[in-house]
Amino acid sequence: MDSRLFARALFLFVTLLPIGCHTNPSPNQPSALRYIGVSKDNPSYFSFSDGSSYIPVGINMINPSSRTHENADSAFHEVEQWMKNLSENGGNYIRVWLSESFWDVEDQAGKYNEEKARRIDRFIEMARKYKLRIKITLEHFRSITLEENSQPWATKFAYHTSRGGPLDSIQQYLTSSAGQKLFLDKIDFYKKRYGSDTLFFGWELWNEMNAMKGPEDSVFFAWNEKMLAEVKSRFPENLVMQSLGSFDRDNVRPVYKKMMALPGNEVAQVHRYLDPGAKMEVCHGPMDVIASSAVEELLSYHLGKPVILAETGAVEPNHAGPSKYYPRDTAGMLLHDILFAPFFSGSAGAGMSWHWESYVHKNNLWYHFKRFNEVIKGIDPIQEEFVPSKTENKLVRIYAVKGKKTTLLWLRDKMNNWESELGKGISPQTLHGIQLSREELGITGIVEKIDVYDPWQDSWTSIKSQGSDFTLPDFKRSIVVRIYNTL
Repeated sequence: MDSRLFARALFLFVTLLPIGCHTNPSPNQPSALRYIGVSKDNPSYFSFSDGSSYIPVGINMINPSSRTHENADSAFHEVEQWMKNLSENGGNYIRVWLSESFWDVEDQAGKYNEEKARRIDRFIEMARKYKLRIKITLEHFRSITLEENSQPWATKFAYHTSRGGPLDSIQQYLTSSAGQKLFLDKIDFYKKRYGSDTLFFGWELWNEMNAMKGPEDSVFFAWNEKMLAEVKSRFPENLVMQSLGSFDRDNVRPVYKKMMALPGNEVAQVHRYLDPGAKMEVCHGPMDVIASSAVEELLSYHLGKPVILAETGAVEPNHAGPSKYYPRDTAGMLLHDILFAPFFSGSAGAGMSWHWESYVHKNNLWYHFKRFNEVIKGIDPIQEEFVPSKTENKLVRIYAVKGKKTTLLWLRDKMNNWESELGKGISPQTLHGIQLSREELGITGIVEKIDVYDPWQDSWTSIKSQGSDFTLPDFKRSIVVRIYNTL
């Protein structure tokens, strides 16, 4: 073939590849093989397919705000602001619901809207531009009629026979061949359009699927077991996972335990909120305890897979809306705890906040992601083989992840919490002369260096130990300690 013709053919082949095809890797990845998966060396954490560590640091970014829905350009301008702010502060992944009305390609049962699909294309390419991996949530509806569920935002009207669909109930959706075909046909549409892209963190079947009312446990779990395998077969290079509703009452424990243990569910995810109306008392307490205890619950199942706090925040009683305390939290104390507490409790990444617009963006709190990234800079959790632990004294809760060469501590002032600072207006107090003992922390071997990071001042200092003890500099709310040791 003539060299010019060959060059032209090659150009056309490359440029006509579908967006997201895995032969067209995102620019922040040196090769098409840099997929994200569970580490083979340490399944408590994620790795790229070359074995290097990946620590997810991100936020839910489900949809544009309602005020921009009617104008796609305005909506994307808004979304790009969020992406840019997250990326510039070291965030590396986001979560989106493809079933939300702005993105949902299925206006009619089994028929796909090309204009909506191009919106998804645009979203993916925007995320690629800002080097943000995407966790894609496929569905979120809880019913197909208002008789089954009174929430229109969670109702898939197009599937009901009264709207030209093939189904009469959500039970039918899960059990009938017609219902399962609706799910699988849409997956095949995405498979054909995107494939297993290195940009994708993974595919999540549903948002909080146990919020459906009606299906028996046997039906619910049979559907999930089947569809986890079906989605994995279509996206073999990407992670596949499922999510459940907020862990805020005891009767969800067996559902969580069984769902997170399903072999096809590759990531153990938990949702939990600061909710004054929750039945679990822990959900009324300090945000760091809310977040850490959720992670510790899933770790107690010994699943052999990464655990992440995938959705959290603060709400009015029983999820009636965003917390009334958000406007007062201009310092971002809640977001700080959301990011730090899970990782220092053994999670594979930072906690993932909800209320990306009404709280994080509105209060301009994006810099907290940078502060978290400062703490984990240069840390390889796979090689370290971190073991989490927690202790406390009269003044602070001490969260620790102990590794082979590095121990990370996060100390949280026990007297400072959302109720004191945001509810009562009590400013955080300066903690003086906090002294720690290596023996009490279980740190053995030779300590080569101790660095301390103040995330509220964005400053590092080095300190020396006096024998087995060391004294921390003054701080407010929280502080991080890095101890470099040899065994």
